[in-house]
Amino acid sequence: MLDAVLDGLWLVLQWPAIGYLILGVLIGLYFGAIPGLSGLVGLAILLPFTFFMEPAPAFAFLLGMFAVTTTSDTLASVLLGVPGTAASQATILDGYPLAMKGEADRAFGAAFTVSAFGGVLGAVALAVSIPILKPLIFSFAKPEFFALGVLGLTMIGSLSGGNMVKGLFAALIGLLISMVGYSLTGGVPRYWLGATYLLEGIPIVPMVLGLFAVPEVIELAVRNTSISRVPRDSVSGGMRRGILDAFKNWWLFLRSASIGIYIGMLPGLGGVIVDWIAYGHAVQSAKDKSQFGKGDIRGVIAPETANNAMKGGALMPTVAFGIPGSPAMAILLGAFVIQGFMPGMQMLTTKLDVTFSMVWTLAIANVLGAVLLLVWAKQIAKITFLPSHLIVPAIVLFVMMGAWMSSNTLSDWWSMLAFGIIGYWMKQGGIPRPPLILGFVLGPIMESALYVTYQAYGPISWMFRPICLVILILAGLTIIVSGLRARRQNKEGASVKIKEIQNEDQLAGFVFIFIMVLVFFLAGWQSLGWDRATGQFPIVVCVPAVILGLLALMRDGSSLKSSYQKTKDGFKGLVAGSQVARELPKASLLLLSLAGIVGITVLFGQAVAIPIFILGYLVIRGKTTWAFAFSYALISGVMLYFMFGELIGILWYPSIFIDYG
Repeated sequence: MLDAVLDGLWLVLQWPAIGYLILGVLIGLYFGAIPGLSGLVGLAILLPFTFFMEPAPAFAFLLGMFAVTTTSDTLASVLLGVPGTAASQATILDGYPLAMKGEADRAFGAAFTVSAFGGVLGAVALAVSIPILKPLIFSFAKPEFFALGVLGLTMIGSLSGGNMVKGLFAALIGLLISMVGYSLTGGVPRYWLGATYLLEGIPIVPMVLGLFAVPEVIELAVRNTSISRVPRDSVSGGMRRGILDAFKNWWLFLRSASIGIYIGMLPGLGGVIVDWIAYGHAVQSAKDKSQFGKGDIRGVIAPETANNAMKGGALMPTVAFGIPGSPAMAILLGAFVIQGFMPGMQMLTTKLDVTFSMVWTLAIANVLGAVLLLVWAKQIAKITFLPSHLIVPAIVLFVMMGAWMSSNTLSDWWSMLAFGIIGYWMKQGGIPRPPLILGFVLGPIMESALYVTYQAYGPISWMFRPICLVILILAGLTIIVSGLRARRQNKEGASVKIKEIQNEDQLAGFVFIFIMVLVFFLAGWQSLGWDRATGQFPIVVCVPAVILGLLALMRDGSSLKSSYQKTKDGFKGLVAGSQVARELPKASLLLLSLAGIVGITVLFGQAVAIPIFILGYLVIRGKTTWAFAFSYALISGVMLYFMFGELIGILWYPSIFIDYG
């Protein structure tokens, strides 16, 4: 074990892994500081770059970026009163009032200090858990892994987005998408719509980029305003005082770190609620509660400790069982697939050194990120004052090229844009997206496990294996408890609702679910004509999906009926109140512009098409000068050619007029 620990450290410290770790940390600081560019989106954008890396540098790059996003997200939470990521929502309650009182530096000092130590404790917890998890994983067979998949889906489905039915429904959508292409068990093509591109299944990278990155780009483009809502000089002295506050409240720090690790270990919970639980604990355990919500430093220390410690805990079920401890870990599973790794036995035996390299990466990244922020906080905060029209082109560049690197085909771009529309629709409609990607990743694992389990144990008896029975009971309890909690919060009129967006577009959500219910019905109907090996899993997925979809339609339909009766203009007024309907012209224009990149690429290649988009966007949407727009586009084109063409060595599209060699 000690040899694996030392080997893991050496893997991180040697070149190029240490270089990628530092680069990942720098990127992560940026992604955390800009609202909307969370660690989840960052993982989606950076994932394609790992195609050409060895395992240790790849994980150092991804985890180095991801580890520090919940450190730098404090900048937006404190300065802007807006969460930089979902895990910093509770930080706003006291962080922003501290900034309004001229004590933003104090909040930064405390937050960055506890973030560093919280991240290190999370890494230590991961390291300590490995010897415990190792014998446990050996006792698991196919039935247990199928049951674990059910547990993971129920947890993330019921606990993300604040809506159990919609969360579970989204998870089942992911399972359905995972079945596109040749089946693992019957070798029969399923749901491929006559497109050769889909016979091998939908690539994970374009799908992830479409679901998570494109909707953020659309929102930034539609809003087209500066992110900042406070003066540039709102950051004042007090960094040293904040650091001392962190050490003064050491007992609160340890309790919050324990909460973060525990919540991270529970698959599906993740950073969406960990900060609220830690904040609630800080309030409940405090003798003097009078200053909470008005600028109490303890209200910053507790959530910032927990959301960083959570990441080490989230890696435990991800590495050991292939069940993501957080939505972002679902994307990390995609990196495992790209590197040819299988979570579980392999990660705890033959690849144990790589596993420990992840532990060291978390620890080093958290310390490095906190130190940099303590030095650069005031300078980095200025990034949040950039207008969105300067941010959108840069994101588009990396998103488009990230999708291209999946398989070097234009079909990947069309796939990304299609999932971008789906992702935007889901987000605005209040349907959580993380369960979908988790369902997609777990789909092949669960189908294979179900087929073997059915063949060996039959349809029922496997459920009564001791470990399976415990896991399935936990899954059932998860659904029941989540439902009761949601009912209680609705009755109490809870002021804090955990969802992807605060203003749910009910009409958009209703239409989306209605269409998906029809898709599930048709998919299930088609599967009836297949043999058992091919059609078994689709039936298992489609039947509960139709039931859940109908339940969601009944609930949302009742709410829409009430809104319809209240509006004066009837259905027209209902549509006018839809956020998606209002944003449709601007959102459609951006999507058409992105589609235009594909057309120009056919003629001139990516190195020309993307800069042309940037030039047009800055002039038309950003209303910048031609000189500035041309300079921005030229620099982007040069960077694109040398970074992707010369450094990474991608295969350029064989355009008609330009040969890139």
